[in-house]
Amino acid sequence: MSATFYSSPTLAAWRHAAGADWTRYTNHAFVQGLGDGTLPQASFHYYLIQDYIFLTHFTRAWALAVVKSESLSEMKLAAASVDALINHEMQLHVDICKKVGISEDQLFQAEESVENLAYTRFVMDAGLSGDFLDLMAALAPCIFGYGEIGLTLANSAIPSTPYQQWIDTYSGDEYQGLCTTLGNMIERAALSRIGPEPMASPRWTNLCKRFHMATKLEINFCTMGLRGHE
Repeated sequence: MSATFYSSPTLAAWRHAAGADWTRYTNHAFVQGLGDGTLPQASFHYYLIQDYIFLTHFTRAWALAVVKSESLSEMKLAAASVDALINHEMQLHVDICKKVGISEDQLFQAEESVENLAYTRFVMDAGLSGDFLDLMAALAPCIFGYGEIGLTLANSAIPSTPYQQWIDTYSGDEYQGLCTTLGNMIERAALSRIGPEPMASPRWTNLCKRFHMATKLEINFCTMGLRGHE
């Protein structure tokens, strides 16, 4: 595999295996609305609330990654991801919501949407029933999809979009650097678990399916955000 995605040919192959669904996710109408400013504020606030809930489960999944790790470097990166989620990414949601009168307690106590429930439990099941690489395949569409979306919107968003803070977060050097670091980790994890020719591994098809399903669940999550609160 010669093509790479955030320093990982394995990630690039998973992304390719997701086919048109990857484009449906990264170019979803919700994403376009962030860039051109047409996404209703109420929809964005509902998305932030649901994404805050999502991130609490995502953090638990990364904590599980510490348990599933087979090297000290994997443990360190998984633990660093837990810290980044709890103390940085979730804080973005708190800060934005606070400006419109939504408290952190309200965020934590909000009712979880069906789309959120399906996605987060799928990720946790991948980690509980599989190994570290299975968990990474389920986590990857969120991590690297947001990185791709952030860069795309940074280059195409209108100057006056009210969602610039969100775009800046995911297009910024810190998040992009994290994506590259995690891409390298996934590449090493694939090498150590399924060898230098991952597509020849009997596990390859299932790993692609995990990534693809998580991509489809991201599409549903974006649709939920576009719809807003029913």
